[in-house]
Amino acid sequence: MFRRLTRHPRFLSLAARLLGLYVALAHRTTRWTLAAEGATEALRNGAADGPIILAFWHERLTLGPSLWVTMRGLVPGLAPKRPQVLVSRHRDGVFIGNVVARFGLETIHGSSSKAGSSKGGSAALRAMLRVLRAQGVVAITPDGPRGPRRVAATGVGQLAAFSGAPVFAYAAATTRCIRLRSWDRSVVPLPFARGLMILLPPFTVPPDCGEAGRAAVEAWLTEACEAADAWAEASRAGTGTGAALAAARALAGRPPPVLLPTLAAPDEAQGA
Repeated sequence: MFRRLTRHPRFLSLAARLLGLYVALAHRTTRWTLAAEGATEALRNGAADGPIILAFWHERLTLGPSLWVTMRGLVPGLAPKRPQVLVSRHRDGVFIGNVVARFGLETIHGSSSKAGSSKGGSAALRAMLRVLRAQGVVAITPDGPRGPRRVAATGVGQLAAFSGAPVFAYAAATTRCIRLRSWDRSVVPLPFARGLMILLPPFTVPPDCGEAGRAAVEAWLTEACEAADAWAEASRAGTGTGAALAAARALAGRPPPVLLPTLAAPDEAQGA
């Protein structure tokens, strides 16, 4: 009976409301540091006026709204935008949609792991392309909804290649959090912590570089997460915090990758 109760729409709606309130409390009581020099400069120089793809690992889903609230205050051009978050069609996706709605985020139902390879994934890809063509923001967890953990699926590369929209990779960590025993080891932030948000400079993916774009997103997201986690660990230990923060800022100021089309070999070109 309890299992049936937890699946009831009214119960899920209430639980989503409570979780949204909790995430807001954790965000507001955390003393945040932002490492996003290159990304902020790009946004202020015109990127905020166009389409944006925001990528972060599924495990940091509860830390995603924190970035948007912060960046919206720093870059006025982001204020009118309402990010569209890709979530699964399962009730878990509906639940996540109800949580993020509290922060002015909307949802697209589909799956990043199936985009372009199934009917539902193709519909999600088309919906995201429509958002981007309208100069909107799409937030995507490339390893969601079911993993493997920190392995980017093809959908994010396809989306970036088809749309030409810049990809911003994001990671965050806090000094007080709980790690769930889920497939992605989801992070649940605790209130009254110190936190670090890392937003890397944007890069674009040429039309025929979808796989290279996927690999670049995977590499940058993992590197950003490792840098954020290193800072949090150093902060908890009380030693090496300055060096960890300097490393995170250096990463945030690094030039973005430049992806080039793969040139066909002479023999392949002649046989084409």
